[in-house]
Amino acid sequence: MKTNNYFHKIWTRILLAAIAVLALVLLAAAYVVFYSSFAQTETAVVYIDEEDTPADVYQKVEQAAHPRSMAMFRLLCKWKGYEEHVRAGRYDLGGGIGVMTAVSNLRNGQQTPVMLAVPATHTVNKLAGKIAKKLRADSADFARAFRDTLLLDSLGVTRATLPALFIPDSYEVYWTVTPRQFLWRMKKEHDRFWNSSRRARAAEIGFTPEEVCVLASIVDQETRYKPEKPTIAGLYINRVRKGMKLEADPTVKFAMQNFGLRRVLRRHLDTDSPYNTYRYAGLPPGPICIAEGATIDDVLHFKQTDYLFMCAKEDFSGSHNFARTFAEHEQNAKRYAAALNARGIK
Repeated sequence: MKTNNYFHKIWTRILLAAIAVLALVLLAAAYVVFYSSFAQTETAVVYIDEEDTPADVYQKVEQAAHPRSMAMFRLLCKWKGYEEHVRAGRYDLGGGIGVMTAVSNLRNGQQTPVMLAVPATHTVNKLAGKIAKKLRADSADFARAFRDTLLLDSLGVTRATLPALFIPDSYEVYWTVTPRQFLWRMKKEHDRFWNSSRRARAAEIGFTPEEVCVLASIVDQETRYKPEKPTIAGLYINRVRKGMKLEADPTVKFAMQNFGLRRVLRRHLDTDSPYNTYRYAGLPPGPICIAEGATIDDVLHFKQTDYLFMCAKEDFSGSHNFARTFAEHEQNAKRYAAALNARGIK
């Protein structure tokens, strides 16, 4: 009887030890599945297209993330039904996320956002090229959307005023965002920027938000020297209020679509375009670039002066000589022309 009890105790201990070992194994397996890092790299960005098959996904994941256990990843994908739910997107599987989290993100389409910079640039076509480099849609897709009159009408803009819709900044978007979705996002950001305070200020100085953006675009193209922007804005507002032509050189460059033109000559002033403010009075039909948000505020809070004329300084410092009379302006212009001639700039 004592012998039986002895063996019973031994087998009980062995069984308990086996259960403990099995529990440890299961815990270790659970740790690998739920908590251990999926990728062997800190950043492991995978781009999945709509036409990708599960095999394509596995290949992309292996190449980009170098998972610690590709077999475990495939097994969990099958268990979670991922192969029937392949979703396009940009996914970062690095950063220490676990295998189960990686699979869940892929299955649920839980993308990693892109920080998209919307820059101040000359034309919306150039913008299309810049943003398409970070998104799935190509530049042609964006260019078509920028010309879609029905879409633009629903956004409350025209092809001419479209540049005013964009406020240069960095925005968090998904890689799969469509051009239509992108434009509606920009509409939301535009409306947020043009809050009641800015709209009230625009009305106070006698302009619509779109007209302020047109002025800001001209100011942006006139100078990169930020301290002068409120002064230049005030100068052009003075000319508008007096019914004078703006006679802004950047509008001629825009009319010619020659943004590298270093010297605007008399023959350039004959360019027949509603954007040429030497030929046509008033504001151009739309912005001549996507203006900086800070420059829009410079227009809204312009510096009040009696200036009506401006000319780049002959020292090429990027600043300007301002004048109240045409006689003063002529003298400034002669000095600048002489400096251009001396440098052989034609």
